[in-house]
Amino acid sequence: PPTPSPHGEGALALRAATLADVALFERWDSAPHVIAATTDDASATKAFQDADWRLELAEQTPISMYFVAELEGRPIGAMQIIDPALERTHYWGVCEPNLRALDIWIGEPDCLGKGYGTWMMQLAIARCFAAPEVTAILIDPLHSNTRAHRFYERLGFRFIDRRAFGPDDCFVFRLQRDVWSARS
Repeated sequence: PPTPSPHGEGALALRAATLADVALFERWDSAPHVIAATTDDASATKAFQDADWRLELAEQTPISMYFVAELEGRPIGAMQIIDPALERTHYWGVCEPNLRALDIWIGEPDCLGKGYGTWMMQLAIARCFAAPEVTAILIDPLHSNTRAHRFYERLGFRFIDRRAFGPDDCFVFRLQRDVWSARS
């Protein structure tokens, strides 16, 4: 259900992405600000180089789900929530069970810097921790994206490692359930 803003901007909801969202994901995938947040490759023309959005959205399971953030019904961004121990690409390598990993992107440029990312993350974190077995959440911003590092730290995530994910040099942050619970 939509969650009212603490600042009076309306209501934001995370809804499951569907095949009807393919064009939206493709547009956001080629947005310069999304590309800049996901790769240090200056020649990249897509944020998620290997993503075929029709397949990604058609093959969703409880292990890997995409969501669209809607502000008063207007799509403004997207999120992916995965179980990193079980998802098919093994992007995170070998992981302990009962974790979740998040990706977030604000697709609409006029929605940047307005607190919507924080709001989206709060909704996604609550969704992840609604499953009692989930002990922590991982996120992997680029090493170069220091603004994202501060953003995640404000939400309670703590730096745990610097890792290469393919060609991307990333910082890994982790939010423990008990830290989130104490802050909620």
